[in-house]
Amino acid sequence: MVPNDNSRPTIERATADDVEAVADLWVRLARDQRRHDSYVHADANRETMRDTLAAHQVNDGLLVARDGETVVGFASFSLERGSLELDATRGLLSNIYVAPGSRGQGLGTALLEAAEDELEAQGAEVVVLEVMARNEAARRFYERKGYETYRVAMERDLEVEDDRSENDTPSKEDG
Repeated sequence: MVPNDNSRPTIERATADDVEAVADLWVRLARDQRRHDSYVHADANRETMRDTLAAHQVNDGLLVARDGETVVGFASFSLERGSLELDATRGLLSNIYVAPGSRGQGLGTALLEAAEDELEAQGAEVVVLEVMARNEAARRFYERKGYETYRVAMERDLEVEDDRSENDTPSKEDG
């Protein structure tokens, strides 16, 4: 965690008192992600995310970047809890965000590294995250930190006309 010298922002575990401020930051994050084609409605999901973030806080999965008394960024994370046996224990980085006025101070990097340290201490061997495909700045940030693409999600708008009459199934004549 970043040491507190009272002249620069610090990274620390969130307290229960921080959850409302973090929920407000999450709304800003979700609003920003709309320009990258996110389907998430920021304001309509605030209370649900507040509850989710509170659960992260209780389970030591919520960090904040604090500038004095003001929360200016956060990271939420957890260990993957699934029913499938895996080759590695995966940590999931759900969200990371730094308010625009506090960017450029290394807080995103500090939050990411602190979340990775916490996940490793909890037993994670790898960290998985999602980033919007069109959010080039976020993708470059994570790539600079050593993250690589390992899964690609694809979607198709069902309201757009298409020509389903063409047969895309390979036949004996195709091969």
